[in-house]
Parts: sequence; structure tokens; C-alpha cells
Amino acid sequence: MPEFATATDLVSALKRYDQEVTQDWVMTPRYRLKYLIWGPSDGFPLILIHGLCDTPRSFAMLMARLVDRGIRCISYYLADGRGDRARLGAYKHADFTADLIALLDHLRIDQADLLGSSFGSTISLRSLSDHPARFRRGILQGGFARRPLLAIERGLARLGRYWPWRMGELPIREWVMTKLEAAQFVGCPPEIFRFLLDNSGLTPIRAAARRALLLDQLDLRSRLPRIPHPVLLIGGDRDTIVPRMYEAEVEAGLPRVHRIEFSPCGHYPQYTLPVPMADAVARFCRGESTPF
Repeated sequence: MPEFATATDLVSALKRYDQEVTQDWVMTPRYRLKYLIWGPSDGFPLILIHGLCDTPRSFAMLMARLVDRGIRCISYYLADGRGDRARLGAYKHADFTADLIALLDHLRIDQADLLGSSFGSTISLRSLSDHPARFRRGILQGGFARRPLLAIERGLARLGRYWPWRMGELPIREWVMTKLEAAQFVGCPPEIFRFLLDNSGLTPIRAAARRALLLDQLDLRSRLPRIPHPVLLIGGDRDTIVPRMYEAEVEAGLPRVHRIEFSPCGHYPQYTLPVPMADAVARFCRGESTPF
């Protein structure tokens, strides 16, 4: 049986997160970027980029395990237009990569490993393509080079650009997410699904909507053959958020790629299976068990 996250794992990781993480910010040309650092100062840096509707805290259980393996974890909040001075209406997908490079420059990091989760995987792919010298290896969890919206998703996103609330303030959001995503958390205690609801609930609707509309027009497939790095794809056999066909396009297009699939697992192994995910990430970052 997979080693599912437990309520004790979550409590322990969040306690360490609150006690051990160092947080600061840097002003990029686009927004006030808030970042966090966790782990040994002499550890090789791993940048973790969260998904479309999530926060760096979502990686708490994963980072706790990686830090214990000597990895220096760095994560940050994507521009959301709520107190960070970001002009979301002017934001382009390439700006997310520019923000990442601005963070690396600020921290004086010449080279890092890169982990992108879901929407964060598209930022990772563009960054690996446009700035290959700044990265050593790439990890894509629930990754894709394109993911066009369904008509209903597109319509909701267009409306959401003008809503002032956070995701957690939508009246039926919890009911909808339970219907759509609770099955991906089978095997975990209810506290783990609650953790997802709480993290994603902090995202401003306007930010999630504009990120989604950027995805609707995005296609990074032509960039894939130009990415020279070893890349690890992490997928789940029950992922209902990113259909397997979109991950397969990335797998087919990258020159040096290896995919692993967790089972049973949905779109959120950093929540449900942080231990096996941390094991896979740590081995990959150390250059172990890769076929290239």
C-alpha cells in the first residue's frame, strides 16, 4: 500500500514550517514577490512553484522530507493582485518566468533545480527553455505544455476576472470541490483534504481566472525539444485535473525525460503521498535512478 499522508504528518510538517521557514520579499518589475526558504544553507537549491489555485504552504509535507535529505527548498507566491502591487490585466505568461529569474538574481543563485506543480509546470517549462544555464534539473508534477479550457471553464474564468473575493468565499465551492476532487484523497484522513481546501481558498478569484485564461491560449510544445535538462514527470493514475494525453505530449517532446506514476493517486501527491514523492524527488536531484 502507498504511504499516504496522515494527520500527524500534517501537524508535524506545519509546525516545522512555521518554526523553521524564513520569509522575505523582493520587488520585481511586476510585483512584490514574497518568498520562503527552508533547509540547510549549503544544500543545493530546489525552487518549488505552486499550482494555479494554491500556495507555497501546499508543499509543507513534501518540503519537510526534502529538507531532512539536505535539500534547500525555496518557494514563492505567484502574483495575485491582492496587496502585492501586481497589475494582473497586463500580465503575460512570460512574466512568470521573468519573476522567477528576478528571484534567483536576488538570492544570488546561479543554478537551481526546479519543481513545478500543475500551472507551475508551465512556468518551469518556459524557464528551462529560455534560461537553460540557470537550472540543473526539472521536475514536473501534473505537468503539461498546453491545457485548453472547456467552454464552461472559459466562461467562468472570464466572469471571474472581475470578482473581488477569494476562492474560499464562494458559497458552493467546498461542495463542488468535494464532488470533483474528494475521490483523489481516498486513503487519507479528512484533515488532508481540508488542507487543500484551506490553501486553495486563499487565492483571489481574479488571479485564478486570469491564470486560467493564460493557459487557454498557451502552447509550449514547440519549446520541448530545446530543453536539454533531465526532466522527471510525476503523474497520478487518478488525475482528473490534467488528462493523461496532455502529460503524454510533454513526455513525447522532451529529449531527456523519465516518468513515474503513483497509484492510487490523483492530481495532488504533495498532499496525499508526500513521502514517496519526496523520495522520488530527492533521488532525482541526486542523479540517482535516471535512465539518461
